[in-house]
Amino acid sequence: MKILEEKIKSEGVVLGSDILKVDSFLNHQVDPFLMSQIGQAFADKFSQAGITKVLTIEASGIAPALMTSLQLQVPMVFARKHKSRTLSGNFYTASVYSFTKQTENKIAISKKFINADDRVLIIDDFLANGQAVQGLLDITSRAGATAVGVGIVIEKRFQAGHDLILSKNIPLVSLASIDHFQDGQVVFDNEGAASHVD
Repeated sequence: MKILEEKIKSEGVVLGSDILKVDSFLNHQVDPFLMSQIGQAFADKFSQAGITKVLTIEASGIAPALMTSLQLQVPMVFARKHKSRTLSGNFYTASVYSFTKQTENKIAISKKFINADDRVLIIDDFLANGQAVQGLLDITSRAGATAVGVGIVIEKRFQAGHDLILSKNIPLVSLASIDHFQDGQVVFDNEGAASHVD
């Protein structure tokens, strides 16, 4: 997705050898026009998958997931990272390790909002080692639902998440795929950004 790559080049900040900061348009301040295009891109890729729910994790996945669900005209459900008093008893949980924050969170989704009839599209802002997606896949499986695809705004192709998802035979679409960082700049993997959708 060229417009996303240009935004990453112009506004992204590389920190060290493995972190990209994109808080000016994706995961702190949000560019709604770009998010609208991202939602459309995911909806176009997965339009034939019979999706009934779009699933993500708070907070950074919410903007692209909401725009995707709007285009697909299905509900969006986000996993909460901290147990709320309103989520008592009846929910699915999974543990997720955050590569960026170096912490483990417990995520939770109410059993009211995901069930065995659902065909789920998982959306997230970043794919590094795939732990967030794995947590959502665990919850999807526990609910008896079917994961029909994973949509990632930015993937770091040099980390393990890409291969982890493909090893599960789940279609993957990454809108921007980063091969590596070099001298504080992003080097894109143009082949990696291609869809892996049957």
